[in-house]
Amino acid sequence: MTDKDPRLASMSPDELRRTMRALGYHTQGRLAEAIGVSRSAVSLWLEGKVGVPRPVAMLLRMLLAAQRRSY
Repeated sequence: MTDKDPRLASMSPDELRRTMRALGYHTQGRLAEAIGVSRSAVSLWLEGKVGVPRPVAMLLRMLLAAQRRSY
């Protein structure tokens, strides 16, 4: 993977919303609990006030890819 690898990029609020829904996390609290962050952190990401940390974005993309492979 290089620096240009899209899996290593941050995540926009819209992508985060789509990913949350696809993974079955319908509330900020559920996602926060699942990945070990505060609900307020998720809220800030969804509002676009703070960028989604790259490791979190990568984790969510990996979970989404694994879910898609299992079907």
